[in-house]
Amino acid sequence: MRKIKDVLRLKLDAGLSHEQIASALKISKGVVTKYVGLATAAGLDWSTIQSLDEAGLEKRLLSSFRRANNRVSPDYGRIHQELRRKGMTLMLLWEEYRAEHEDSHTYCYSKFCDGYRYFAGQLKRSMRQVHRAGEKLFIDFAGPTLALTGGGRAHIFVSALGASGYTFACATPRETMVDWIGSTIRALEFYGGVSQLIVPDNPKAMIADPDRYEPRSNDTVLDFASHYGTSVLPARPYSPQDKAKVESAVQVVERWIMVRLRYHHFTTVQEVDQAIIPLLEQLNHKPFQKLPGSRASAFASLDFPALQPLPATRYEIAHFKTAKVHIDYHIEVGGHHYSVPHALVGQALEARVTVCAIEILHRGQRVASHARSSQKGGFTTVTAHMPAAHRAHLEWTPQRLIHWGEGIGPATAETVTRLIEQNKHPEHGYRSCLGLRSLAKRFSQPRLEAACTLALQIGTCKYRHVRDILVNNRDQHQPPPANDWVSPEHVHVRGSDYYQ
Repeated sequence: MRKIKDVLRLKLDAGLSHEQIASALKISKGVVTKYVGLATAAGLDWSTIQSLDEAGLEKRLLSSFRRANNRVSPDYGRIHQELRRKGMTLMLLWEEYRAEHEDSHTYCYSKFCDGYRYFAGQLKRSMRQVHRAGEKLFIDFAGPTLALTGGGRAHIFVSALGASGYTFACATPRETMVDWIGSTIRALEFYGGVSQLIVPDNPKAMIADPDRYEPRSNDTVLDFASHYGTSVLPARPYSPQDKAKVESAVQVVERWIMVRLRYHHFTTVQEVDQAIIPLLEQLNHKPFQKLPGSRASAFASLDFPALQPLPATRYEIAHFKTAKVHIDYHIEVGGHHYSVPHALVGQALEARVTVCAIEILHRGQRVASHARSSQKGGFTTVTAHMPAAHRAHLEWTPQRLIHWGEGIGPATAETVTRLIEQNKHPEHGYRSCLGLRSLAKRFSQPRLEAACTLALQIGTCKYRHVRDILVNNRDQHQPPPANDWVSPEHVHVRGSDYYQ
């Protein structure tokens, strides 16, 4: 622009020829001719040009150029917003511009692009990035907090979508991982959809390894992202330009919402939340200064159609713990023991712990799920996780064992009943009863009935006594008459006749 003003000074004031001006300023004669012609078309003399600054002179010359060529100027504000749509290009927008004004003079593609770049250069630095619709959700906490009358502070969570700048804010008691994830869930529900990426800062509550090139979120954040079908990509450390959209949104929330609440007295965080809602509505419907529409209208036309749908269920905060499977095929979580398939004994498994449930994962695959129990030292066991022998033992009950004994004979049923009744807990007699069952398979049911009859006559019902009777074939001899025994409970007493 400085040389344009020099061209006009040398021509209109000094009266030099085009060739002399071109030689003095080291430019072509064609450039001299162009700007002298524009000044003449605009009706400018040197006294008028001298009073104009460079921007004013450029505006006068270009407006005369447009009038001379009768060209329709594109709506660069709308074009800037349209470029945020996924897959949109300047070439397509130029073709639509030509088609819309086919009866008028329009710009060629290069002039169209030059005009847009000039327009974009006049916008704020934060607007120069082109964010695709539905691609990124930026999240952060505002620096200032709001005081509560009880002595606490309300922290303000802020999120903004990249393309529209549509903003969400809410209050939390702290800035822990639960607050970060809980607020992000509320933001997604506020937008009614899920973006492809969620871009936080590098808070220790969420990012396990804030590496500049390969940052790693903690397990709970990864689980949250998997539930919503999105990814968490933290900004580079000390690089606020990576999340300029939310930096701007935080500043707007501080100035538009938090400052307006500075004289309010709040007792709880919930009261702060309720006070934010109407101010947030006003903020999102406030018209842009240099672009058409507002955050709300831009969200409705750009971001919302491109968002992924919300999952059917809301995410429940989960914590992860690594635990080794004990020999009894249980792992310990929070003092309680939960069963897993017995084939995993000795393996290190991952437990996903929520408020209500425990999910146990082996190499990322769920192998067991239990309702969470607060009973310290207790056991939660699924029958299908047990070995076949343990499962068979578990299936036997006192009633079933007695019913089995009755199916063989009265003596066997009586023996089983006594085995169960003699113990403080019925399960203590299960093994002996199962031992009798194995004897029935080994020696046949009639022989077991005979052996149980003989054992009862001599006053015993122990498994080893019945086994010895069968092994020694005593059940196959004629049993002695009952009066040969002094007492069924003291068979070792010989009686008074023995000593005559």
